[in-house]
Amino acid sequence: MPELTGLFGFGRVPLGTGPYPELADPAGNTVDLWLERRLGRLASRLPFTRHRLARRADRVLEIGETLAAETDASLREAAHRLRPALLRGNATEAVDRAFAIVREVSDRVLGKRHYKQQIMGAIGLYEGRMIEMATGEGKTLTATPAAVVAALSGKPVHVVTVNDYLATRDAEETAAVYEFFGLTVGVIDSDMDPAARQRAYACDITYVSNNNLTFDYLRDRIALARRRGRPRRKALELVSARQAPPLMLRGLAFAIVDEADSVLVDEARTPLILSSTANDPEAGQTYATALAVARKLRDGRDYKVNVMNRQVTLEESGKRALEQICAELTGIWRIRRAREELAQQALSAIHLFELGRDYVILDGAVQIVDEFTGRVMPDRSWQGGLHQMIEAKERQEITGRKETLARITYQRFFRRYLRLAGMTGTGMELAEEFRDTFGLFTTRVPRHRASRVRHLRTRFCRDAATKWEWVADQVERMHAAGRPVLVGTRSVEASEACAAAIAARNLPHEVLNATQDREEAEIIAKAGQKCAITVATNIAGRGTDIQLGEGVNELGGLHVILTEFHESARIDRQLYGRTGRQGAYGSTEAIVSFEDELFSRFAPRLLRLARAIPCHPMESLLRRAAQSRAEAEHATTRREQTKLDRQLERALAFTGPTE
Repeated sequence: MPELTGLFGFGRVPLGTGPYPELADPAGNTVDLWLERRLGRLASRLPFTRHRLARRADRVLEIGETLAAETDASLREAAHRLRPALLRGNATEAVDRAFAIVREVSDRVLGKRHYKQQIMGAIGLYEGRMIEMATGEGKTLTATPAAVVAALSGKPVHVVTVNDYLATRDAEETAAVYEFFGLTVGVIDSDMDPAARQRAYACDITYVSNNNLTFDYLRDRIALARRRGRPRRKALELVSARQAPPLMLRGLAFAIVDEADSVLVDEARTPLILSSTANDPEAGQTYATALAVARKLRDGRDYKVNVMNRQVTLEESGKRALEQICAELTGIWRIRRAREELAQQALSAIHLFELGRDYVILDGAVQIVDEFTGRVMPDRSWQGGLHQMIEAKERQEITGRKETLARITYQRFFRRYLRLAGMTGTGMELAEEFRDTFGLFTTRVPRHRASRVRHLRTRFCRDAATKWEWVADQVERMHAAGRPVLVGTRSVEASEACAAAIAARNLPHEVLNATQDREEAEIIAKAGQKCAITVATNIAGRGTDIQLGEGVNELGGLHVILTEFHESARIDRQLYGRTGRQGAYGSTEAIVSFEDELFSRFAPRLLRLARAIPCHPMESLLRRAAQSRAEAEHATTRREQTKLDRQLERALAFTGPTE
């Protein structure tokens, strides 16, 4: 079996046997994974890699000083002369010279010259690392040298972003650099037909959202059915005297994942499922009956709701009560297991999924809201009939139940790349998971300019109503001083409550909730203008820099208010990171309530103690304990999901050995 030697010499990983280059799933054991996590944590905190990247960046800058007098043609020719050395790999001198050339070209065609820290990040990406760079440090530009050099070495490069708008924007901003070297650039949009997608993936560098990329990979696997191996595919083409239908992708050679923590971790708990729709004309009546039956059961006696794990358990008394309630019903309700599953789904829809928090109704359809970004995911649905149960609960038209054709998690998909790299503003907290799941070492790149952001305070209040009044008070004070304010909320419902409190003060404001389009980025980009007030769900507008308006920096910069701690402190840091771009002034504060879901769900006992003894040490302990437990729960869920995904794939014979 062919093998690939790791860039840093850590073992040899077998290649998959599919139709294009990709890695097979690693087979690690518990001890190995534990050691990898410890190694990932240690390596992320030691300064050796950062110092090495700094020395290499200095060499790149020195080489760059000799290129200023070169003509465009000579720079282009010099880059192409380096291709044989780049193809051989690990050619440090050739890579450094290539980076210097890209830096010079970027200055000429874009008017943007990479500074030292961006070159450090670019080298780290090219080596296959997870790079942490603070918000506003220019991650889009940082990716270009790594993408150019990888493409010059003959590898198809995928630059992965979190949505179509950012993929298009980033490609347009950097296309001139790639075109200078004769490299082609493609962009994948959700509305593209298969032929256009194939052309985009055939380019040297392709910008694509993580959602589109993974589903295109699944479509390739479906198209191949059970004839996946390269030799078998070629043999069939020879025997039939015609080519098999072309695949979308050319291989999983090199990926640079922007906002990597969101893609590889936050969204990793939900598997991506390629499905077909099965119509059932009686489904509407079945789900309506299930909801009516479930409402007759008694909470705490017939069933128990585990809010922390988002799980409903039907007790023995509940099963007996269910049998009595359904005694006069016919059909599926006579089958014990079927009626119990329907009742559990109905109870979950009633007690665990809330309108405005977990989903919204747009254009007469139930659409899922991502809990980490606050954005609508229109192409996704809950499986196992849960989505249809929620449609019945909200009295919406029942859509067809989805039947799974193929499924995969982001963990399994992205670690199949021959070389994977990522960029994020908050990666140090996840260094262990990046290492044991994706084989990525995390390195923090220092800021280009020192941070001038001040955290004012964290204030706890008794209830949500008081919280919104306190938030409105602070917004009014900042608005009077001329400073822009960004208020971060965790749900659509919370954003509307906050907006209502601000509107009661007759303050002009913008609200961003449950959107994922160009308008979102445009609004968030204007959030730094004088007197601007923006209320945004979670981290809406992520990937778009907030530029300060004229005179705003002198007033103190953008003020960010966090209104509810997230289930990971890392996401709190992302929201705080919206201010203080490139050494600008800024301030942050948190105004939260004891009624916030994080505390009641993950630290209920400590919450009662904190209410009884309201003081800063106790409140700080409450936050840390709740977030630690939430992060541990989510990490366990991701590991279990990956394990389940692997088991299902083997059972379905969807992927795996074919020769």
